[in-house]
Amino acid sequence: MSDLTDAKRRRFLQTVGAAGLAATGLVATRLGLIETAQAQPAPVPGQPVSSSAAISMGPIRQVHAGALDIGYYEAGPSDGQVVLLLHGYPYDIHSYVEVAPMLAAQGYRVIVPYLRGHGSTRFLDAATRRAGQQGAIGADVIALMDALKIPTAVLAGFDWGGRAACVAAALWPERCKGLVSVNSYLIQDIAHAMTPIPAKIESGLWYQYYFQTERGRAGLAADRRGVARVIWTRNSPSWRFDEATFERTAMAFDNPDYVDVVIHSYRHRLGLAPGYPPYEEIERKLAAQPVITVPAITLDGVADGNYPASDGSATAAKFRGPRTHHRVPDAGHNLPQEAPRAFADAVMELVRAG
Repeated sequence: MSDLTDAKRRRFLQTVGAAGLAATGLVATRLGLIETAQAQPAPVPGQPVSSSAAISMGPIRQVHAGALDIGYYEAGPSDGQVVLLLHGYPYDIHSYVEVAPMLAAQGYRVIVPYLRGHGSTRFLDAATRRAGQQGAIGADVIALMDALKIPTAVLAGFDWGGRAACVAAALWPERCKGLVSVNSYLIQDIAHAMTPIPAKIESGLWYQYYFQTERGRAGLAADRRGVARVIWTRNSPSWRFDEATFERTAMAFDNPDYVDVVIHSYRHRLGLAPGYPPYEEIERKLAAQPVITVPAITLDGVADGNYPASDGSATAAKFRGPRTHHRVPDAGHNLPQEAPRAFADAVMELVRAG
């Protein structure tokens, strides 16, 4: 185990070496990131701060992939090593607003998709069941790679995105050059989902139990932003995000399929909702808790309010290939946005080792 310290936050365009930074707004056309003229609060020494809320990731491209029309952001050279960055719930592609340009500046082709139910990603057929189960989001990764004609990629993610990356790495290792996963092995053991965990951790999963009820569905539908704000605050108690940062991501929750996908995800993982037929074979394989054989780097945020940071030993048997585990000081559950340098360094470390 080793510690990665996140260097002092610097402004995005300084990080990627852009010249001519003005005090007012500008367009970073090379990386497709747009900054508006908005003053940013000065960082408080020793405290994490939100990423630059004035920067939005764009333009967003669309591609038909499997059951979805997937919205995604792309940066970096078209012939670079492909890195797929996968966000969690309740977050969006802006978890990587600083990570993406760091990697693009190093020559990586970076692709950051909206997961199903988020942002501009839509189902192609109105009759398709709005599945949120782990088999579906894992299959989406491979469908996106197929649609973009990407034979192999480094898969990196956290929360739902980390689970999707783990699923793809375990079941399609020939498509995965390597894995970066926050909170280690994230493939759900649904057969044992009703086994209780320590009460302190259970309390942080309040929304997962809330969503098992019709009251929870109604609550999410009525106040998507309110639910997300509570989760952000509890998941990352040391992260000082501002309103602009939150709202930039919360717009992704306005997707018409958001509630259905989220509710199915949390009901399925506790064994209280059935999976859907297109993913039956995938779920059968995942029920065996398959090992991950590709090279992997796993990360834990020391300030994660959801999952306590560990030394990685509890999941060591799930990784049969080379695996390194790092604890990241001051980072919470949304680790890529709270500690972007540490996350980007993990990706680069993985590629260099390969």
